[in-house]
Amino acid sequence: MPTIIPIRDLRNTSEISDMAHKIQEPIFVTKNGYSDLVVMSTELYEKIAQTNRIDQAIFEAEEEMNNGAEPKVFQVVTVYYYLREHIVISMIYIYTFLRHY
Repeated sequence: MPTIIPIRDLRNTSEISDMAHKIQEPIFVTKNGYSDLVVMSTELYEKIAQTNRIDQAIFEAEEEMNNGAEPKVFQVVTVYYYLREHIVISMIYIYTFLRHY
């Protein structure tokens, strides 16, 4: 569930900072009942920005492939998807294993 706070709560900067670092999710700030700002920790912002850069690189590589790029680009994208899938599967196995112990 998203964290939503009114803009007047921004006076409590230390509390907002602690909350942002603790929950590691965006905090939505409202003004007059409407969404106005988003506050997040630097770590979360960097994580989101990195994911965006990776997604943009994949999109550009796919566009190059569609426009007749060399097979090497296709191989890199394929390897990325393969590794990403196996990392997720490994994390699920580890989580399942740890839940039983």
